Formats: sequence, C-alpha cells, structure tokens
Amino acid sequence: VQLQASGGGLVQAGGSLRLSCVASGRTASSNTMAWFRQAPGKEREFIASIWSNGATNYANSVKGRFTVSRDNAKNTVSLQMNSLKPVDTAGYYCAGSDRPLSYAGTRSPTSYDYWGQGTLVTVSS
Repeated sequence: VQLQASGGGLVQAGGSLRLSCVASGRTASSNTMAWFRQAPGKEREFIASIWSNGATNYANSVKGRFTVSRDNAKNTVSLQMNSLKPVDTAGYYCAGSDRPLSYAGTRSPTSYDYWGQGTLVTVSS
C-alpha cells in the first residue's frame, strides 16, 4: 500500500488548509487512517484518526479546529484545518493500518503499517 499526501503550504495565522491522502495498492476498507505531524526537533505527534465506519478521534490541541474525513470508495482521507496557528507548523503525515485499532492504539505511531511521505504546513504569524 502506498500513501500520497498533498495540500500543504504557507498560510497566515487564522487561515485554513485542506490536506488529502490517497491510498493505492492493496487497501482494506477495514483499516484505520490517521494524521500525525512532526516539527523540527520534536517527536511525531498524533493529530486525528478515523475508523472505517467514520468514527473519529482527535488530539486535544486540534479539537474543534481540525476535521478528519474519509471516502472509502476513493481510498482517500482528508484533514480540514481551520484557525491555524504558528504552533501548527510541521510536516504532516498520513498513516494507515490494515486492521481496526483501539482508541489508544490510534494515537501511537507504532500502530500503523503504512506512511505517506509528508506534506509541509507553515503558518506565519
């Protein structure tokens, strides 16, 4: 399975961006998809995840500002980011698992089988 992320860019504080991640290859509709981010010098951080039935899970830092969604027919997961802040600046990575993950499992990078190449989001003040 290959994941291709896109949609990053430079935006002013308070602005919005929409990231997309397309899965190709042998995909499974039962998988769990997620977004993580990593700023320079920091560990990879969980942002949001979505189960195949559409249920979602968010980090407290983005709850109410970011929305994750998926289109199973198109093997695509998206991340709508609103009210962006300079602290949101990071490389954003989509990830996928071949199996449904637990609530806690979705928040750990080690739970995922596949990773996209990352897309850079820069938020200026």
